[in-house]
Amino acid sequence: MKKRELLGLLWSVALLVLMAWLGKEGYRAAVEYEDAAAQTARMMQAETVARSRLKDLASMLTFGAVKNDLREKLQRLREKERAAKGRAERIALYFAGAVLAALLSAWLLPIRMATGLLSVAALIALINGLVTPILMVTVHKNVEYLGDVVLSFESKGILGSVEKLYHEGNLPIAGVILLFSVLLPAVKTLSLLFLSLYETRPFAAKMVRFFKHLGKWSMLDVFVVALLLVFLTSRGTDVSRAEAEIGIYFFLAYVILSMVASLTAERMLGSVRS
Repeated sequence: MKKRELLGLLWSVALLVLMAWLGKEGYRAAVEYEDAAAQTARMMQAETVARSRLKDLASMLTFGAVKNDLREKLQRLREKERAAKGRAERIALYFAGAVLAALLSAWLLPIRMATGLLSVAALIALINGLVTPILMVTVHKNVEYLGDVVLSFESKGILGSVEKLYHEGNLPIAGVILLFSVLLPAVKTLSLLFLSLYETRPFAAKMVRFFKHLGKWSMLDVFVVALLLVFLTSRGTDVSRAEAEIGIYFFLAYVILSMVASLTAERMLGSVRS
């Protein structure tokens, strides 16, 4: 192995390890944010808000002798929520930088190594995009004497949404999302990695045909995830806030990486045939 190829391999491995670590930390930060937001939502439910109002009244009548521990707890939860959200956003930004580094590296590395790098990077992004929460939906309502209360709170990732839809009996929707947002992207990414390893083998021609056929579905995974977001945000008329979480950015990174990996794979296979 030439020195340039060895350096490229070491750089690729280091970049992939960094992406895997950022994906893990991003998942942890997203779950922490989800948990803090869920606790905040429970503190904003009508019963808890009513108790907090009564404690505010007791505190006023006793000139501060009675403390409103519920309000203090809510403030701590909101601070924890903001901190976790900020950390998740920073990690998403760092992950985007790693994705950009992988895309730029693809133009400098040998075509086979570039295809392998982008394929593994796409697989890392896909896994994190599937398990990390993608959308947080909170239903608010202004109740007389109580003010703003939370009626319901929900945060789901793609796999979690498939599971919920299945248990709710929405089998066609669950099946479509499972097929086009989980199974086909995984097969597509693994096939790109397979091609980067065995592009000179006799069965490469069959893999080329399979690869081209699979390319027809390259953007359908994005369309299905978009439908999932619309489905989650349209369940009821009182939805006042729908917030995208970093899982959607992981999935977007997968889409970009897999598209570029497809281009490098076609170039690689074209050079092999010629």
